[in-house]
Amino acid sequence: MKTAIVFGATSGIGKALTEILIKEGYKVAITGRRLEKLKEIKQQYSNQVDIYQNDIQQVNEVERIFGEIVQEYEKIDLIIQSSGVGHINPKLEWEKEEETILTNVTGVTKLYDLAYTLFREQNYGHLVGITSIASIRGNRAAPAYFASKAYQKAYLESLYVKTKTIKSKQVFITDIRPGFVDTAMALGDGIFWMVSLEKATKQIYAAIKKKKRVAYISKRWAIIAFVLKIVPAWLLKKAI
Repeated sequence: MKTAIVFGATSGIGKALTEILIKEGYKVAITGRRLEKLKEIKQQYSNQVDIYQNDIQQVNEVERIFGEIVQEYEKIDLIIQSSGVGHINPKLEWEKEEETILTNVTGVTKLYDLAYTLFREQNYGHLVGITSIASIRGNRAAPAYFASKAYQKAYLESLYVKTKTIKSKQVFITDIRPGFVDTAMALGDGIFWMVSLEKATKQIYAAIKKKKRVAYISKRWAIIAFVLKIVPAWLLKKAI
């Protein structure tokens, strides 16, 4: 039986991907801060799910929980990082900026490092990071969120480059860049090109199965990404 860990599985994309993995025959360890939500998933899929309460901001706890899961499962085929925080914060309130940094940068980096180190030792494995279309450029309304996703994008690319040193060539890194998905993480009103959670997670899982290096969700967001990459900053400043 294949094994997976999903960090941030209590709701949204993480929970939906967990349900897909279970249907695909995986044994899944799920983590999140809200124990009651983890228990609800466990009750529904008791034979294939193990729950571990975890706050990704607490990096020492992340390492401890990660070690417990690896010891229990012995091998891990897939790790999905879906934990995340996002705030509309035009006034740069520090509490919101700090929470975003501690979750999306500090905690996520710790998890990425643990996953890569494990897969290097195993000589196989697949790390999937849920970043965002927000990783492409900056934004005046949510600076820390956009910057943190750019950091994640660059870090995943760095880990991908590092896999060159793994002789088996069986360690894979996938960067999933959603646009707007109908979850609590969708920031703002009147959201452009919103896609359903079901459609998004189906496309994400398809990308995981293909071991794609980068996938935009939904696929048409690749067009927006191309435009964002070439637009000069002065025009971006006027447009958004």
